[in-house]
Amino acid sequence: MKTSHDSDSIPGSSDYHEPVLLSEVIEGLQIKAGSIYVDCTFGGGGHSKAILEKLGPNARLIVFDQDEAARKNLPDDERVIFIPHNFRHLQRFLRLHKINTVDGILADLGVSSHQFDEAGRGFSTRFNAKLDMRMDQRQTLTAFDIVNTYSEQQLHKIFEQYGEVTNAKTLAKTIVQVRDTVSLQTIDAFKNALREIVKGNPNRYFAQVFQALRIEVNDELGALKEMLQQTPKLLKPGGRVVIITFHSLEDRLVKNFFRRGTFDEPERNPFINEEEVNELLVITKKPILPSEKEIKQNPRARSAKLRIAEKVITV
Repeated sequence: MKTSHDSDSIPGSSDYHEPVLLSEVIEGLQIKAGSIYVDCTFGGGGHSKAILEKLGPNARLIVFDQDEAARKNLPDDERVIFIPHNFRHLQRFLRLHKINTVDGILADLGVSSHQFDEAGRGFSTRFNAKLDMRMDQRQTLTAFDIVNTYSEQQLHKIFEQYGEVTNAKTLAKTIVQVRDTVSLQTIDAFKNALREIVKGNPNRYFAQVFQALRIEVNDELGALKEMLQQTPKLLKPGGRVVIITFHSLEDRLVKNFFRRGTFDEPERNPFINEEEVNELLVITKKPILPSEKEIKQNPRARSAKLRIAEKVITV
């Protein structure tokens, strides 16, 4: 599985987070000066800054970020409304601010460079810290809780599905065997306890393991599904949703939802002519990828995929 935010073996820049596919995002949103836009993943504010430059004085930009650390990057701009919550609550918080529809929605998924490079957060295999990985520090479930309490079957499932770990079954079995005698509370302790069963390149192997744990800790795929399901109703006719993904699990969800308005392959009855109702029109038949120049400047962009859909104008 290719990763970017998810592959933290490459140290990031000194910036909080370098916005990925920036010009492509701005072009894809087709920003109108007096409109309302949502940045679901504010982070370092790079994308938001570029959106604000295109907006007029009466426009609004609503930014979501469940990580309290992102708050310090907020610009002194009265057009910005900061929502310190997960984007799965998109519609709820927009309504609280008396906003029913918007002109564009952006989500840059995954972990920010800042989160990877801050050792104490436990996202990175490069540092020794507590196995944490919570994007929202207010929640209680940590990566340590998962490796310490989940059953062998549960662990096998998340490592296989979320990390595509080659020997997911062996990994799960080993964790359950060793956790009664060895503390797995820190990254180094966790890696040392599993060193004997590592397959292939250890850095890549643990990047996949950590990705699986992080997705489970933060319910990333569940949050993405909930957000996507809300977008058709929230977008004004002609409004656009732009999503950047960093691994195949996310990209598949976005691609399927954009194409069919659902996440599952529909079961077709050959005797019934069922007409699919989808309020979104796919703009990107194939995902937009970063240029070689961008990848060279920002290696963490290398597996980014950008997909765009537009709300169909109903008659």
